[in-house]
Amino acid sequence: MKQFTIMIIDDEEQMRKMIRTFLESDGYQIIEAKNGTHALKLLHKETPHLLLIDVMMPFMDGFTLAQQVKLEYSIPFIFLTAKGDEWDTVRGLKLGGDDYIVKPFKSRELLARIETVLRRVYNQQIQPDILELGPITINNDSYQVKVNNEPVSLTKKEYGLLLTLMENNGRVFTREQLLHIVWGEDHQSSERTIDTHIKTLRLKMGSNGHLIKTVWGIGYKFEV
Repeated sequence: MKQFTIMIIDDEEQMRKMIRTFLESDGYQIIEAKNGTHALKLLHKETPHLLLIDVMMPFMDGFTLAQQVKLEYSIPFIFLTAKGDEWDTVRGLKLGGDDYIVKPFKSRELLARIETVLRRVYNQQIQPDILELGPITINNDSYQVKVNNEPVSLTKKEYGLLLTLMENNGRVFTREQLLHIVWGEDHQSSERTIDTHIKTLRLKMGSNGHLIKTVWGIGYKFEV
């Protein structure tokens, strides 16, 4: 299931890079297009399995692009937009959109929506999403964490922090990056919040808390 190719179509480079980062960390191949016209040119060269289409774009908006895609290709697509009006949602779905997600969104929410569409369209069985590093196991389908095969109860934020760090074993994250990924773009929390949650997470991991390492002056990383 993780060998699918997804095209991100968004005029905001920062948004494309953010989505690309967490989709690639989940095993997807990524193609970027900066607007609808660019996307159509790329589609003549290669055909992805799914399109993520931003609605508000210059030159050709997402709805117009979707109409063009439906005429030439049989590719599922999900609309991404800052507009959450009911009329826009209905219009997007009537144009054949497989889903409609309003920004800002959580990375895990988008991943879940993508997997749902791919499962439905390509009729493939998704294997349990299990991540295992050292003594820590995360079942991301059931949101269950085990340490040395013993269940550990984590809050939603603790779970998000552990998952992010484990998925990027050895990579250092700043506190601001972790706030952005786990709390979301519109977070109001301070960087001290990360320190507090990491401290509690380490305690719950017991003797394995040392796997979350402090990188002084920068942030944290998980390393096995």
